[in-house]
Amino acid sequence: MTGNLDLALLIGSAVLLVAVAAVRFSTRLGLPSLLVYLALGVAIGEAGLGIRFDDAELTRTLGFCALIVIIAEGGLTARWSTLRPVLAAAATLATLGVAVSIVVVGAVLHVGLGLDWRLALLYGAVLSSTDAAAVFATLRRLRLPRRLVALLEAESGMNDAPVVLLVVLLSTTGFGAHPWWWEGLLLTYELGLGAAVGLLVGRAGQWLLGRAALPAAGLYPIAAVGLTVLAYAAAAVVHASGFLAVYVAGVVLGNARLPHRQAILGFADGLAWLAQIGLFVLLGLLVSPARLDDALLPAIVAGVALVFLARPLSVLVATLPFGIAVRERLFLSWAGLRGAVPIVLATIPLSAGAPGAARLFDAVFVLVVIFTLVQTSTLAPVAARLRVTAPAEPAEIVVETAPLDRMGADLLQLEIPPGSRLAGVHLDELRLPVGAVVTLLLRDGTGSVPGPETRLKVGDSLLIVATAQVRDETERRLRAVGRRGRLARWFHEYGDGRAE
Repeated sequence: MTGNLDLALLIGSAVLLVAVAAVRFSTRLGLPSLLVYLALGVAIGEAGLGIRFDDAELTRTLGFCALIVIIAEGGLTARWSTLRPVLAAAATLATLGVAVSIVVVGAVLHVGLGLDWRLALLYGAVLSSTDAAAVFATLRRLRLPRRLVALLEAESGMNDAPVVLLVVLLSTTGFGAHPWWWEGLLLTYELGLGAAVGLLVGRAGQWLLGRAALPAAGLYPIAAVGLTVLAYAAAAVVHASGFLAVYVAGVVLGNARLPHRQAILGFADGLAWLAQIGLFVLLGLLVSPARLDDALLPAIVAGVALVFLARPLSVLVATLPFGIAVRERLFLSWAGLRGAVPIVLATIPLSAGAPGAARLFDAVFVLVVIFTLVQTSTLAPVAARLRVTAPAEPAEIVVETAPLDRMGADLLQLEIPPGSRLAGVHLDELRLPVGAVVTLLLRDGTGSVPGPETRLKVGDSLLIVATAQVRDETERRLRAVGRRGRLARWFHEYGDGRAE
């Protein structure tokens, strides 16, 4: 038993490290890293190393877990000031646009390939959701108007919710048992309640994290991500949309004034990368390359219908009331990226044993590979051709609270408690070594940059940047002054217990 675990850990860690290295490799070659992850899964699967994996139920479960993390990261990093102007348009794209896309793709497959209506609509539903991971990873590298990027990101974060509900509905034997208006009311209920649950959990989490004095900074990112998972679970328990709850809770928490906010965002970003890697490798492992030839025709027909009919028509119908320019509509039509989400959705009918589900999964896999190769490589030229670029807009802004790695420094925090001899000491009397500097003084809730004559008081908090070479010496000096005051050296106090 332990031997199997050791082997699994060996293979898993090796795949993870290769996948991390592949990000840099794929960036240099201009290839989407998501395809590299899929290729890794195929390489260790039955066509490569011979590992056979065909558990669609487990893949669906793990895929949903990965999507929760990916959507949560998208919500946490979404800025409300940017999201608010496009919220109505994004919501319309994620609901009405999805419905139009499903009907168009379903009609083409029903007429062109003779698929029955239920399976044809299932194809349309699986393919109608844009992929949050693909959109977040691709669009943030392009110089596009922030409003356009926000619209696509918000759509990808919101459209998973209705699509999952529709795919589950179309995959079950109870489909058609109720009239269409009943199903529409059920869908509205689940989406509305999911948004309400997400808002409630987000507000409660904002209140709790803002007032909780957790003993370690690393607990705040864990708590924040845990709250988004709680939103999903709470919504699912009351039969509401868990994915919409995750996104709404993430947006609320991401725009709140939380302690250690940058650490929360960094932690969520790392988890999202891990979820993407694991998800794509797992999906590559599940696919059987020997079956892909038979799926080529339905994949091509569905892809052509989606790109040239369904997506443009859904964008036109959904954005008509919002005064979006024609050029931007054309770009929105082309930038509806598909990634892991359609493949995960295809595991729902596969695990439910729906007729034609195996061929559907293979067709979606082929289609996603083709779409990822073609669309991500042509987004920049298409944006330039349509003149929707924003040259003055930075491709990506990375803000860190302490970008000290390049100078090999650490950020130290010093609190001055009652009884400390640091109180009353002027800043220049600390006599910190060269390479250490006090960068911020927090006093009575107000931050300021202290000067040499600043006198320290009980309750003050100091942020000190110290290079790795002088960190220990800095800490010893602060301890010494804290015990004996400004004349610490006069009393032979060096903060490490030694005497002169």
